Amino acid sequence: MAPAQKGVQPLICGYYGEHNLGDDALLSALLAQLPEGCDPLVTAFDQGEVQQRLGVRTCARRNFTAVRRSLDRCDALVLGGGSLLQDATSFRSLLYYAALIISARLQGKPVLLWGQGLGPLRRRRSRLLVRRLLRLVQASSWRDPASAQLAAAWGRPGVLGSDPVWSLAKRPWHGSAGPLVICWRPTELLDGERWAPLLAALDAVAAAADRPVLWLPFHRDQDRGLLAQLDRRELMPQRLAQRSREVLVATPEEAMELFSGAALVLSMRLHGLIVAALAGAPLAALSYDPKVRAAAEALACPCFELEQLQDASTLELQWLQQLQNPPPPQRIEELRLGCQVHAELLSRWLGR
Repeated sequence: MAPAQKGVQPLICGYYGEHNLGDDALLSALLAQLPEGCDPLVTAFDQGEVQQRLGVRTCARRNFTAVRRSLDRCDALVLGGGSLLQDATSFRSLLYYAALIISARLQGKPVLLWGQGLGPLRRRRSRLLVRRLLRLVQASSWRDPASAQLAAAWGRPGVLGSDPVWSLAKRPWHGSAGPLVICWRPTELLDGERWAPLLAALDAVAAAADRPVLWLPFHRDQDRGLLAQLDRRELMPQRLAQRSREVLVATPEEAMELFSGAALVLSMRLHGLIVAALAGAPLAALSYDPKVRAAAEALACPCFELEQLQDASTLELQWLQQLQNPPPPQRIEELRLGCQVHAELLSRWLGR
């Protein structure tokens, strides 16, 4: 099939409008990379928020019938960013995207995978399904080497780039005297006393540097209230609780502004790590998922696995060393250049 021509109306599908700053950042990056003349329709849960922030048309992402009807009116299907072909959320989620891909191809419309991660695919039936779905895709760009390698092994290599969020505009860092900013999330890997070494290390670093601690919920629905929850469960050191407060932001841009004034950002969230790096902030990661470790390795910043937590003293030492030690600007630029492959994919298939 030849690349699409002028006036293309793509249906852009992703985890948008779900109050997750990371997915909001992905959507901002995708819309900025669309060729001139495109008129996108975006699947979103909180449609009003997405419409107000980005000025795009939307349809209800949790209403499959509405999304399927929207596809009928569009010229192409774009699965935009993140890891949509996975079954960690649920097998039903994978079936949702599978049905859209099949529907698009039955109508002769191109299917593009933009800035995707592939997996995790924990079920044998999921792997079999995705291998077949990849044969229906016209073009794909991957955000990490493991995804690109798996797709290539299944006969659909695509192109490899960095995470599309790296394409967002940078901010200058001015946080040498700033607070510690925490982007942590609830997780089954941290139950009860397993929080102890993290909180003890954070308490020690905040006291040694004499800094306030700002808790930023990167996913508004999942992460909000974590500070209060830990305090209610009597897991928070008293000294740390007195230094801590939760801070809410509405957009990735507001998060980046906060990060640009931070002395250190400690993130469990992948895109919290990337947005903080774009703000030039010193970083350290805590990994609940291989994608977080991969991003930390790309940035050459410390990363601790939640399943294999070090003792508090090791964490404290590493985090103190990161204070006022921003990531290398050259590495940031390399990662930003790696985003160009995603824009080129959109230009080829959705351009004039």
